Amino acid sequence: MEVYKSLLREYGPQGWWPVGGSYFPKDDSPFEIAAGAVLTQNTTWKNAEAALEGLRKGLLNPDALIEIEFSKLAGIIRSSGYYNQKALRLKEISLYFKKSVERGGTPDRSSLLRVRGIGPETADSILLYAFHIPVFVVDSYTRRIFNRLGMLTGNETYDTIQALFMNELPRDEILYNEYHALMVKHGKEICRKNPICDRCVLRRKTICSYTPSVVH
Repeated sequence: MEVYKSLLREYGPQGWWPVGGSYFPKDDSPFEIAAGAVLTQNTTWKNAEAALEGLRKGLLNPDALIEIEFSKLAGIIRSSGYYNQKALRLKEISLYFKKSVERGGTPDRSSLLRVRGIGPETADSILLYAFHIPVFVVDSYTRRIFNRLGMLTGNETYDTIQALFMNELPRDEILYNEYHALMVKHGKEICRKNPICDRCVLRRKTICSYTPSVVH
């Protein structure tokens, strides 16, 4: 919580899913957020957003993505990178929504992980941002920052890192949402691969004592 509070004071609320701001408008449907979570895999948001805008022209629903020709879908989402893989994953997640969610079911992590191309980070992003289920999303920024803080060794599994957070923090959707966004903000701007330690709020507050080989 000390890390969270320090970052929140430094950067302020980030306003991520589903309340508008950096990613999706606040009125986006759960399916749109799930599709966006697939498109953001291994790319920047700018590239994923261009693909998402292409899908918003009548294709952001399970029926349309199931019916559209595979090559046409791949072309529309080309900007997101790995577009053939992601076209397949969009079709798979569309089938999942048709079979489970649209029939009144609530997604669960185990069933999402059985969808081809959906790993833990994507599954947890869908649960948290689309369905407001309090699960902590772990990404590369979280790994990097907490490894430098000395709370991780660098060899932990995704589930081990997630459990570290969920065992120590209240089970709160808004907290998890904001914490994830702050990890991304801090990881992109300060705690980079070559960190800018002299501008780091965690170093100023003596929370972090990491000493890189090169300090900018």
